[in-house]
Order: sequence, then C-alpha cells, then structure tokens
Amino acid sequence: MTPEQLVHGHTVYSCVMGSRAFGLATSTSDTDRRGVYVAPTPLFWRFDKPPAHVEGPAQEQFSWELERFCELALRANPNILECLHSPLVEQLDDTGRELLSLREAFLSRRAHTAFTAYAMSQRKKLEADVRQHGAPRWKHAMHLLRLMTSCRDLLRTGVLTIDVGPGRDRLLAVRRGEVPWPQVESWMARLHEESTRETTRTPLPPDPDEARVADFLFRVRRDSALRAHA
Repeated sequence: MTPEQLVHGHTVYSCVMGSRAFGLATSTSDTDRRGVYVAPTPLFWRFDKPPAHVEGPAQEQFSWELERFCELALRANPNILECLHSPLVEQLDDTGRELLSLREAFLSRRAHTAFTAYAMSQRKKLEADVRQHGAPRWKHAMHLLRLMTSCRDLLRTGVLTIDVGPGRDRLLAVRRGEVPWPQVESWMARLHEESTRETTRTPLPPDPDEARVADFLFRVRRDSALRAHA
C-alpha cells in the first residue's frame, strides 16, 4: 500500500490549518491541509512498517498516522494540538469523531514547556534575521505572537482556541511591518511573562490522560485487525 493510498483511503480526520484556521487569512494565503490516517493493523506485522507521516499528495498537505499523531499530542506538540482544534474540518468519520472527543485528554501543563520551547526556537530565528537583514520576517513574527497568545490563554482557561478573534487587526499590522521590532519584542516578552505566571494557577492537569488515549488507540488497532480477518 502506497503512502498516497493510505491518505486517500484511510484518513479519519482532515482539516484546514494555517492562516485560514487562525482567522489571519489574506487574499494571498495558501490553504494548508492536515490529516490523520489509520494504517491497517496487518501492515504493522511486516518488517517494512507503514509510514508515520505522509507529505502530500496535494500541495500544502501533510498527514500523520494515528499513533504518531497521538504521541505528539501527548507531548503537547503545538502544531498537533492546534490541528485537533481547527474550526475548519473537511473530513471526519467515526474514528475521527472519537479522536476529537479526546481533545481534553491531550491537554496538560506540558503545553507550557512545549509551546515555550517552540516559541524560543522561532524567536532565535527572528533575531538572526534582524541581525543579518535589519528586520525579521514579519509573517513569522505575527504567527509567533499568535502562538504565544494561544499558549497564555490555554494556560489561563484550560481551553485551546486558535482563531485570533479581535486580535486579527493588530497581528496583521505586524505582518505588514507596521509595528516596530522593539514593540514586537516587548509584546513577546510580556506574553512569556504572563504565560509563566499562569502556570501557577492553570486549571490544566499536570499530565495528559495517557491511559484514555492508549485505550482508544488499542481499540482502533484491534477493530482494524478484526476487519482484516473477517
């Protein structure tokens, strides 16, 4: 079974991500699609295992195999958690619905560490751009501010919301380069401080509900095996 066949025939959940999901789309924005597929269980009984992810087959399309997706979500990977919360769902079956019903099981205080580590790596890239070119890549700066805001609000409320809502205009001003870099730096520093402060009072549990996720994955694998030998 080819990677393309896995995506076409075994996707349980797919959505639109990127600027369109964040409420930051402009007339030039791409349509980024992300998905989750379930490789048939018998494929794992071979020496040559099915791929953990597939890029394509369409442009701007990327999919994960269910187990890999769950592993990353349990680690609070920002891109994976946001994928689970996209408001723009394009494909969904019963397995996908159960996956979405587990959204809260994946959320925990680990989000602070994961989101902050990702934000720091992205900020270093922006600072390198400023040193080398005199200005950051403004689109990347906008998305970093969006991510840091999302992290703070997740810790504050226990709910992950990826649409920027009323923050759209201010963030798009950053994208257009209308906000001086020192102000953007100050904004980032404030968001970091606020997120750190929220960790002392967040409603999120210390750890995700790994047992609940593991039970879900076991049942999906078992049902797939039973169907293959029916």
